[in-house]
Amino acid sequence: MISAKQPMRESSSAIKNPTLNIVVLAAGQGKRMKSALPKVLHALAGKPMLAHVLETANQLVPDKICIVYGHGGETVRAAFADMPILWAKQDPQLGTGHAVLQAMPLLAQQTLAQQTEQQAITLVLYGDVPLIRAATLSKLITFAKQNTLAWLTMTVAEPTGLGRILRDKSGHVTAIVEDKDATDAQRNIHEINTGFLACPTAWLAKWLPGLNNSNAQGEYYLTDVLALAVAEGVAVQTLSPDAEFEIIGVNSKDQLAQLERVFQRENADRLLREGVSLIDPARLDVRGHLTFAEDVAIDVNCIFEGKVHLAANTKIGANCILRNCTVGAGTEVLPFSFIDGAEIGRNARVGPYARIRPGTTLADDVHIGNFVEVKASAVGVGSKANHLSYVGDTTVGKNVNIGAGTITCNYDGANKHRTVIEDNVHIGSDVQLIAPVVIGSGATIAAGTTVWKDAAAGELTLNQKTQMTIPNWKRPPKKTS
Repeated sequence: MISAKQPMRESSSAIKNPTLNIVVLAAGQGKRMKSALPKVLHALAGKPMLAHVLETANQLVPDKICIVYGHGGETVRAAFADMPILWAKQDPQLGTGHAVLQAMPLLAQQTLAQQTEQQAITLVLYGDVPLIRAATLSKLITFAKQNTLAWLTMTVAEPTGLGRILRDKSGHVTAIVEDKDATDAQRNIHEINTGFLACPTAWLAKWLPGLNNSNAQGEYYLTDVLALAVAEGVAVQTLSPDAEFEIIGVNSKDQLAQLERVFQRENADRLLREGVSLIDPARLDVRGHLTFAEDVAIDVNCIFEGKVHLAANTKIGANCILRNCTVGAGTEVLPFSFIDGAEIGRNARVGPYARIRPGTTLADDVHIGNFVEVKASAVGVGSKANHLSYVGDTTVGKNVNIGAGTITCNYDGANKHRTVIEDNVHIGSDVQLIAPVVIGSGATIAAGTTVWKDAAAGELTLNQKTQMTIPNWKRPPKKTS
């Protein structure tokens, strides 16, 4: 079985460091998002940006994770209340250096005199930069263990608005200058600061209180610790990520939408490499954990949410949504179908325009056709409901045929009741089954019948009806003005 979970994450084994601290900065207001929702809670690929960052952080097996929160802080805390996270409030927000300083009392620390080969390391991440890879961060941590200030930088074509990396004639890093504080010559530098760093925690504890805010923003910049490190003769090691999308931050919904497409295209490319057939890789969204076997084919505009598994030789038609479901081998889901919280057996056929709701199990060789809705029901092997029907809170046996327009009337206005349709039943069109009711094995229900009492096995059940013809009846003529 192949997994497409978190397609832009590395699958390498986690790096264990019992003294690794991770600080995630997530206090920003995000004014350009123009939303009451805190910026880090805006969704990328179906979950908050901050959740992506925390998932990557956990791959590194840290000793502690501390989130520095501010605007909308209680909402952010509530979203991750079930996770073992430390929280440090930044109020007011006075810059990135000030933000990390708020976390320092909560981290596993050592004094400079206590440092050993297993010294505490602190890694700084950002809640609005969701696609950083664990492998990239692992390299930063490795350098930091070697008594080095490790900093992630990158050379980009358009550096406007970003901090620049300053180097001496020998190529050694000397400082970082923010764009607003840079000279014209410095603005021509294309190597930029990404903000990601790792170093011994004791060093940050020493440097952060010494920062000043003598700059255009009047803030305490985390980047200024680099100059302090250089002044003390501390080694500075820079490295770059493999892909530029790793360092892209989100400040607006436009940027979020662009990053969504980057994420999804990277995911689609991986699916193609792993053997999935995609009609158009640009028209696919995976918003969760998709696993699959061989020879799976997916048409355009399909969305996969939550945990979805596609067995071998499954085909998913265009414009389908699959959420928290499994689809058996050889099954075909036809266009415009929605499968949610269901288990679909082998060699089944679902759709087009079918809705399979939570709590449903379709056995092998089941056919659920166009405009059929199935909810909280079990449908047995070889049974069919091919047209315009509702099957809710029902147990359907084997080889049952449910005719067009059939409705299981499962709700009495206060409570839900169950319908049982035993094996080899044939139900005609336009039938109402008023639960609770049992349709016995081999029974036939005539078209247009309302069933409110149990139907005998092997017998024909129908309502007595009278059909008559009125002789010499004339259709009224159409009125003319």
